[in-house]
Amino acid sequence: MNNQQRTYWTAFYTKPRNEKKAAERLTSKGFDVYCPTRTVLKQWSDRKKKVTEPVFTSYLFAKVDETCRLEILKDASIVSNVRWLGKPAIIQEREISEIKSFLEEFPLSELSNENFQTGSRVSINSGALSGQSGVIRKTQGNRAFLLISSLGIELQAEISMNHLRKVS
Repeated sequence: MNNQQRTYWTAFYTKPRNEKKAAERLTSKGFDVYCPTRTVLKQWSDRKKKVTEPVFTSYLFAKVDETCRLEILKDASIVSNVRWLGKPAIIQEREISEIKSFLEEFPLSELSNENFQTGSRVSINSGALSGQSGVIRKTQGNRAFLLISSLGIELQAEISMNHLRKVS
């Protein structure tokens, strides 16, 4: 019983392009939901416009106990709970705080004017890997191939240079 009353942050998969609507609906029902968003400059053929979009497509975070988690799963926009080792994934409060502080520090993703070179240390300022840092292994056009060390594993990712910032 005591374990069911413990609250923790967890992630939920949403239907495509339903993150913000689901977050608004769940918040209005009294749930503690976080859907990190960024304002980005979008280019259409006839205009540019600032648009608010989710940082993590098809994901949102909620602080829940077991009862709340089961209620959130009933929402029409929620597909499932993100699971780790067969249980709902638990996200540390510190990690949610880091996402929030990073998005406050880099509120708008604009075109990069920086010249990135092999071996440069960079941080990723948008997308699913937002907040991570890595080393550029090679560049090709407007793409950078990064080596990202996190959680004791190394991940190689191809990322647009528009989403990178040099780290001192």
